[in-house]
Amino acid sequence: MPRPTQQLHPHREPVATRPAATVLLLRDAREGNGGIEVLMTRRSDQASFAPGAYVFPGGGIDALDADAATHAAADRRPTQSDLHLTQAIAAIRESFEELGVLLARHADGRMAGATDIAAIDRHQPLVAQCTARGLRLAADSVFMLAHWITDRDLPRRFDVPFLVARMPEGQEPVADEAEQFEPVWVKPGDALARHEAGQFFMIFPTIRTLQRLATFATTQAVFDALADEQPLWTSCPRAGTLAGKEARYMEGDLPYGELALVCPDGQIVHPLDWQTERPVPLLRNVQRLTAPNPGVMTGPGTNSYLVGDPATGYIAIDPGPADADHLDKLWRAAGGDIRMIVCTHSHADHAPGAAPLQALCVQAGGARPPILGLPSAPTARAASAFTPDRSLQNHELLALSGQAPDGKITHTLQVIYTPGHAANHLCLLLVEDALLFSGDHILNGSTTVIDPPDGNMADYLDSLDRLDAVCAEHGVEFILPAHGYVLGDALGAIAKLKAHRLAREAKVLAAMQALPGGSMDDWVRHAYDDVPPRMWPVAQRSLLAHVERIRSLQPGND
Repeated sequence: MPRPTQQLHPHREPVATRPAATVLLLRDAREGNGGIEVLMTRRSDQASFAPGAYVFPGGGIDALDADAATHAAADRRPTQSDLHLTQAIAAIRESFEELGVLLARHADGRMAGATDIAAIDRHQPLVAQCTARGLRLAADSVFMLAHWITDRDLPRRFDVPFLVARMPEGQEPVADEAEQFEPVWVKPGDALARHEAGQFFMIFPTIRTLQRLATFATTQAVFDALADEQPLWTSCPRAGTLAGKEARYMEGDLPYGELALVCPDGQIVHPLDWQTERPVPLLRNVQRLTAPNPGVMTGPGTNSYLVGDPATGYIAIDPGPADADHLDKLWRAAGGDIRMIVCTHSHADHAPGAAPLQALCVQAGGARPPILGLPSAPTARAASAFTPDRSLQNHELLALSGQAPDGKITHTLQVIYTPGHAANHLCLLLVEDALLFSGDHILNGSTTVIDPPDGNMADYLDSLDRLDAVCAEHGVEFILPAHGYVLGDALGAIAKLKAHRLAREAKVLAAMQALPGGSMDDWVRHAYDDVPPRMWPVAQRSLLAHVERIRSLQPGND
């Protein structure tokens, strides 16, 4: 983790969460082109949490929900834990109190009907009344869909399982007209469209849950996906600003890792707009300035990083293209005190800016900061020719140190040789803060192109394993790529990337086996059928790298 002294914002302990439960009551759509419908209701405009929002019924978990006598009055699955049983009971109770929907059944298996519901007082303890009528809570019919933990920035926070159950036949929802109003059956897609039109206000977890739910064709398909008793996802969202507005993100969203790095306690202060005019502080000792070279291959642009502070001077990582304005901004962000310039590799969007940036930096006695990296290999394309002032060694340490007001401060970059994307590719570990600068080896939002002969898939996968070991050894959580936002969950990101590469390789092998006499064009159509055809010429470069690796692994090819 980064040193607390390098965090941009003072620590602020998020509010503790309260246990709660909510339930999505589902039925197959009765009209239209099939699909499912979910029961939603509008919260009171005076509610303390999400006033006026359309939600699923639910609320806080009471002590009585976890009581042994209450558990004994409920049916449960053999695989249903005590905690999940408590949550299901809370959801059943809340759906009855708020909407008059009763998930309970008679001894003969009949679900509670209108007569049962009319005889039970919503304002009195539910279990005792059900027991008196010979009803048992149907907790065994309630399954975990997702697990949401309320965002760290909110003044009221909840730890909430989002549960699902089938709507009992013959029952009709009736809102309590105190906490909930206007119960409505709605298809997930329709609810999302109405929200976009400003007619159906929902909060972030509701929106994202409906987006996932919209992918299911039937209620049975939903329950089939939940048979292992595990939630389909768990999320504690984070928020930043985008185009001047608050924007929230889940763990799988591209900006999530960056928000976790910059605002670990949930402060909504970090702008996510791509910035080419001024540097974006990520920590006190890390700034990012994105070059104005967006495109299919570069995403939002090439990220140049400055590591250091006024007391130590700075190391510039990947100065980018030879763009005078970009380099001037980078130089000014460092106060002109750039001690070293490091290029992760020699591609045209990374290294050409090194020499003109060096020319801007005149140090005491007329010295200039050295350009460091690895020289381009003979296999590199002409546009990627690069010769550093000094070649870096694997595991070499590049250190900055100085005297800060609170004592000596040091920032150390460890060099990690990572061929694969390019023969001269390297990554950098900021040792004191456990941050990995990954160049093009690991990107956020896309996979890097492996372009033989300078690119090599076997080397690339080996380098991924090397980075995985480094991240495990140093406790690295964050990866700062040359294109895209900061990634969180470094080990998970590496594992997913390797799994993706191997899955793609399996598709390449299948294409080769199905079309043994096929051309590269034939194979790319099969192996990259999930990629837009306009990207196939680029994908074909990586396909060739996979083909080379596959052939190298065949018997007789040492």
